[in-house]
Amino acid sequence: MSVRISNQNLSITDSLYRNAISILILLIVCSVCASGAVFAQNSVATRQSDSLPYRDPRVPIEKRIDDLLRRMTLEEKIGQMCQYSGYSSDSKQLAAEGRVGSFLNVISPNEINELQSAAVKKSRMGIPILFGLDVIHGYSTIFPIPLAEASSWDPDLVKECASTAAREASSQGIRWTFSPMVDIARDPRWGRIAEGAGEDPYLGMAMAKAKVEGYQGKKLSPESNLVACAKHYVAYGAAEGGRDYNTAEVSERTLREIYLPPFKAAVDAGVGTIMSAFDDIDGIPASANPSMIRHILKGEWAFSGFVVSDWDAVAELINHGIACDSAQATMKAVNAGVDMDMVGPYHDHLVELVKDGEVPMRNIDDAVRRILRIKFELGLFENPYVDANKSKTSLLLPGYRKLAREEARESIVLLKNKGNILPLSKGIKSIAVIGPLAESKNDMLGCWDCLGKPEPVVTVLDGIKAKLSPDAKVIYAKGCGVNDSSTAGFAEALDAARQADVVVMAIGESRDMSGEAESRSSLDIPGVQEKLVQEISRLGKPVVEVLMNGRPLSISWSSEHVPAILETWFLGTEAGNAIADVLFGDYNPSGKLPVTFPRTVGQVPIYYDHMNTGRPASADHYTSKYIDLPSTPLYPFGFGLSYTKFKYSNLKVVSDPKLPDHFTVSVDVTNAGDKDGEEIVQLYIHQKCASVTRPVEQLEGFERIYLRPGETKTAEFMLTPYDLSFINTKMERVIESGDVDVMVGGNSIDLISKTVQIRRSMTVSEETAVQQ
Repeated sequence: MSVRISNQNLSITDSLYRNAISILILLIVCSVCASGAVFAQNSVATRQSDSLPYRDPRVPIEKRIDDLLRRMTLEEKIGQMCQYSGYSSDSKQLAAEGRVGSFLNVISPNEINELQSAAVKKSRMGIPILFGLDVIHGYSTIFPIPLAEASSWDPDLVKECASTAAREASSQGIRWTFSPMVDIARDPRWGRIAEGAGEDPYLGMAMAKAKVEGYQGKKLSPESNLVACAKHYVAYGAAEGGRDYNTAEVSERTLREIYLPPFKAAVDAGVGTIMSAFDDIDGIPASANPSMIRHILKGEWAFSGFVVSDWDAVAELINHGIACDSAQATMKAVNAGVDMDMVGPYHDHLVELVKDGEVPMRNIDDAVRRILRIKFELGLFENPYVDANKSKTSLLLPGYRKLAREEARESIVLLKNKGNILPLSKGIKSIAVIGPLAESKNDMLGCWDCLGKPEPVVTVLDGIKAKLSPDAKVIYAKGCGVNDSSTAGFAEALDAARQADVVVMAIGESRDMSGEAESRSSLDIPGVQEKLVQEISRLGKPVVEVLMNGRPLSISWSSEHVPAILETWFLGTEAGNAIADVLFGDYNPSGKLPVTFPRTVGQVPIYYDHMNTGRPASADHYTSKYIDLPSTPLYPFGFGLSYTKFKYSNLKVVSDPKLPDHFTVSVDVTNAGDKDGEEIVQLYIHQKCASVTRPVEQLEGFERIYLRPGETKTAEFMLTPYDLSFINTKMERVIESGDVDVMVGGNSIDLISKTVQIRRSMTVSEETAVQQ
């Protein structure tokens, strides 16, 4: 019985166990099915998200923007208008929450991908981030500083170098550069003169176009490596006293004729972004100036990209005194047309400002539309990431270095060559290389060297040694520091010079003496360097002065006493090789000054295209001049010597019968020397009488011509109505009937000329801002 009861209990227990197992299996199956349903639901949601119009690359960009804007919250829109600096845990959170449109100064490809992944995969709308960096004259391979690049007068080469910098930067995940700086600068005390193309709007326009097209290509597209940013809008280079960040007091005509044209050229070239400046004009800071941004830039010029403030420039409206607090600063900047705020207060105040009606929603939508447009045009929605493996093998390639050397050579300007001391013979038995910059790798990089490192740099000493045979004696002495007051090293330098057949002196500024916030009250060679040159010169040895600097210097003593002077600026990675190429004649210098060299700082501001005044300088006492020095420059704009001589003749200016108000200009240029050489032929004009005063001359064209000894070629130019036009009292661009001097030559002083007549007055279209 007991056994039967036991068997019966076992049977019941077994049955219960089987039923429990069945129920458990059923529950598991249901759970799996439920999970599958959720997974399928999520997959459907994902596919639906991917099929949204703004995600579809086949949909026109403006419709993609419309669709995305409709779906975005106010907070998400404001996030797109904010830019932050650097990588941190906070950065990842901002990206994941869709509260950032751009980062700058994130340079690791892995960190870029990490932040991008957070934005694309975790934020509600999945909008990719635009990563920016100051790629000014190279990323890892460093090219000459922009002022040196302008000395090449070679826009095609400048474009190629910018394209190379863009390839390097984009290979590391950077897709936006805060370059080119297109500010016209006429005061060399201003440290940022090193970052631009000098004093002339025409040359500035040509360089602006070259840089933009180099970074972006002919049109911004997914194939573009970098989005360019023309800066600093506007008249930042007109800072009073040459003191950075200072007020710029300029008339509207001066703005439209001198400072705005390079920005217009950048816009015509398709530049994606513009950076507002730190300065104020007529009492209104650039980052709160609707007349400059909304009326001219976005209105007259129909600029379709976006405007970003300079670093914290919005908050600095408080210091300017036109905003009482950061909320008011935000309101004024957004309403003026600053679309993106670089590390400023937008994120703190915009939500409330919109809700309170202080910032219209249309201004938010316009700003975000512009930012999204650039991201769509760049293809970031389809390709947001960087290949971290490929990035390791994309820098400092041999071809990049070769190009850097080519541009560095073209950027060197021969200022003096008395007795044809240059080029030096490679058979020289002994040479002294003296000066604080002769062996400095770091200084060769110049300001804004991005990720350039000193180790790959070729110094002047390295370059000279590489040119000479092992038997040649190369003696190096530092002599002094760049800005030192000590002469303790003079004895060693003098001893080195005594042992040598020729002396090369590498002197000038250190790299950190030019660039942002590096204004100088003196243009003299710093420290005791000039005294060192004087001591060496007393030995009677042939001396070659190699200048390295980020601005024109007052070198009157050297100009009078040193036989040969090379202006080399800061030439970047291949500086030493390029300088040695010129010193020893492997390259005949062709560079021309893009900025005037004053005799002394007391002449500043000094520039070639000044007005004549009612009392132009003459022998008469009561004329516009100084009583203690000539009013002329030490070296004029456009100046630069060669190892050969060029002769100009047979200038012709002919009115085009098929094109009214067009003139064909031709001139014969002959190589009258005994060496191959390249001349930069420069075209200038001067209108003798007009409704407003006109400059004594203004550049309207240039052409590079390569000539063998004895060879003659004809340079040709077309003067268009735009070239002959100016801004009248109504702020209209016009040409006016009257006589115009047409001048051609190798610099802005040594010219041959003819006079032609414009037969009618008319308004000129602003359609094309650069004919180069």
